[in-house]
Amino acid sequence: MKIYVGNLSYTVTEDDLRQAFEDFGQVESASIIKDQSSGQSKGFGFIEMPSKEEAQAAISAVNGKEIKGRKLNVNEARPRTDDRRGGGGGGAGRRPGGRPRY
Repeated sequence: MKIYVGNLSYTVTEDDLRQAFEDFGQVESASIIKDQSSGQSKGFGFIEMPSKEEAQAAISAVNGKEIKGRKLNVNEARPRTDDRRGGGGGGAGRRPGGRPRY
């Protein structure tokens, strides 16, 4: 089961995150989402636990727990949607005739 963990301090490591959940069962993976250009934590991450029962126990116990000065927001991760695609119309910021707007 995949678990969302939000409101993470920027100093929390993946090991810190893993340790917070290991008391409740086996942790398959712990990951913190980082900005691609700076490498800075985005303040949230994910835990994967193979047992749904252990994961539910961990969610109940860790939600609201303080780690490195921040109270965590913990719940079952929702499936990712395709709404996050970038995109846009071609020619944005241009005037008719193809010249850039200054």
